Amino acid sequence: MKPPPFLLGVALLFWGWQSDFFIPGALMAVVLEAARFVRLRWEFSEDDFSRVWTFCSLLFLAAVVFAFTANEGPATFGDFFQNPNFRTQGGAGLSTARTGAALFRWLPMIFFPFITMQTFSVRDAVPLAAVSLLVRRRRKKAKQFGGPIPPARNVNIGYFYFVAVALSAGVHPAENNTYFWGIAVLLTWALWAHRSRRFALPVWVGALALAVGLGFFGQRGLGQLQSFLEQHYPRWFARLVGRRFGFDPTRNQTALGNIGDLKSSDAIGIWLETQNKDPMPDYLREASYRIYKSHVWSAGSSKTDFTGINEDFPNAQGWTLLRGKTNTTSVNITCYLQGSAKDSGNPLGLLPLPHGSARLEQLPAYVLKNNSAGAVLAEGPRLLMFDSWFSPGASLDSPADESEDYNIPPDERPAFDALAAELGLKGMSREQKLRTVLAHFRNNFTYSTWQGFTRLKAGETHLSRFLFQTHSGHCEYFATATVLLLRAADLQARYAVGYAVHEGRGNKFVVRASDAHAWCLVWDEKTKAWENFDTTPPSWVEVEGKRKSLFQWFKDLWSLLGLEFSKFRYGQSHVRQYLILAVVPVLGLLLYRIIFRRGRKRHSGDKTTEEELFDWPGMDSDFYQLEIKLTERGVARGASEPLNEWLRRVVEKPGLSELRAPMVEILRLHYRYRFDPNGLSTADREALKRQAASCLELLASEEQVLKEETAAPV
Repeated sequence: MKPPPFLLGVALLFWGWQSDFFIPGALMAVVLEAARFVRLRWEFSEDDFSRVWTFCSLLFLAAVVFAFTANEGPATFGDFFQNPNFRTQGGAGLSTARTGAALFRWLPMIFFPFITMQTFSVRDAVPLAAVSLLVRRRRKKAKQFGGPIPPARNVNIGYFYFVAVALSAGVHPAENNTYFWGIAVLLTWALWAHRSRRFALPVWVGALALAVGLGFFGQRGLGQLQSFLEQHYPRWFARLVGRRFGFDPTRNQTALGNIGDLKSSDAIGIWLETQNKDPMPDYLREASYRIYKSHVWSAGSSKTDFTGINEDFPNAQGWTLLRGKTNTTSVNITCYLQGSAKDSGNPLGLLPLPHGSARLEQLPAYVLKNNSAGAVLAEGPRLLMFDSWFSPGASLDSPADESEDYNIPPDERPAFDALAAELGLKGMSREQKLRTVLAHFRNNFTYSTWQGFTRLKAGETHLSRFLFQTHSGHCEYFATATVLLLRAADLQARYAVGYAVHEGRGNKFVVRASDAHAWCLVWDEKTKAWENFDTTPPSWVEVEGKRKSLFQWFKDLWSLLGLEFSKFRYGQSHVRQYLILAVVPVLGLLLYRIIFRRGRKRHSGDKTTEEELFDWPGMDSDFYQLEIKLTERGVARGASEPLNEWLRRVVEKPGLSELRAPMVEILRLHYRYRFDPNGLSTADREALKRQAASCLELLASEEQVLKEETAAPV
């Protein structure tokens, strides 16, 4: 059964439009539909089809590995197996969904060589043995035991490819109804060519319209339900998918007051390398915040003041963040952009940069912006590899602001004023204040990711309980308490988030999601610059290290493989050039063997070969000879008429009642021959021939009797 003319071409154009592959879709559509105007065909053997099918299968497997790795599948599933919970389950599900979406989007391109081979073959179909392991196994067993070899069967894969194209077109970023109405038109086109003639046209159109209407309002209702949940339960969705790398430049939801063990992923997401024995930075900062309220840090006035950074010209991929600053140290940073821009859909994310970064080189970003809190937002390819030049002193952060960098929430002020008075911070110099605060937290507090349940008393907050009772918490407790305590001591401070750099050897280090860290920025009025100030006990690195999985080496290997795939995908590696040079001659040799090993044949539009006649299983059934004879006797089978109904009309015809019993047996064997996957045994096949021959003889004798009666004189 073939698709109607031009259906596949239009479907490919529709897929290209929906999935942003319009040029490839148009080219593939032209190639397929050109077969209707070009009469040249090739006689491909079964082995030729098998080779191309194997090639497409290997291409599909490579796409699976690539998509799974590019969407952090190994890391998310590693987290799930190590620590199964609602968040890690959501992360694994999200990676699986993204992998499946990428594969569906690529299906038309992956299997295009196979459908093209069918289109330009003499038989205009594909040998079933070329794609079915079961058929090949049966034929192999038949040869091995000397039994009858099943006949070669062909199948037209046009509709299978059409279904793949239609599903692939559904993977698109558009939020409108173009896909639904486009697929409705394509399905109507396909169904029209095979509609049943037993029903009147208005009935067929009404049934189709009803199905389309139910589908439209059903998918619209699901979309409205999803929008409702996203608007009214956004935090539930955030917990469902989880966040692996990256921070929000406008706000940071802390885990202060959360109960239980705060698990975090140990997947690698950032790679660092220095040159010429340059020191490795201790922190990579992504954002900083000014205002604290109800466990949330917000950027304050920095929320909406992002301004564009112009790329240096003519220096390609060079971006100057601070002009006039001398930079003596550089580090090469490899990282991913985790988000997506709403307007363009391009990858978007904050850059993890050392404090005091003034220039970025070899950064392949499309757009670069920064705000007054020192956050640098990049839009570009998913993988970024660049050099950051930095040195102590000035940074992108704006000068201290008394209205925001001194701010302490009213419900927290009593506790911090009391602690500042207890430590005697008011009468100290800046350096003494910093030493006293650092010593207080390092000597009297411990790091812990476990938080038990306690009921807060009247006037008590989680921070005040941390300061005066538990003396134990994670980095967000220490950073938040330090910022507010320094403000209570009349020092301007901010809350910074990013990653601590501690794992590596020599000039190469890695950063994991579990290295996400929070610390304090304190203002130096003399130098007019911000400085890193971290009071979290150093033991936090050891505590996090004890929680690593026994299979950490395997997850690290997957992260490395994912990095290499991403380098290849985004042109950050020379492997792509070498692969192209290696693949081109191999593909050329493969195409040469397939196309030119057989002679070219021109296919006649009105001549059907014997192989094409017996394309489907059972097409050589002897029943069809009997059907031809009965049609000549005036009992033609109607369009789409069931065989049992037709048989009833046959036996009601004068002179044909004797065919009732043998025709029932013939139809039973014919159905098995056509639709039973095991076919007919040798004895049943001979019985079908014998019964059909007997009926043909009976019809022939009756015709002879009619001729004699007609010729006899009256």
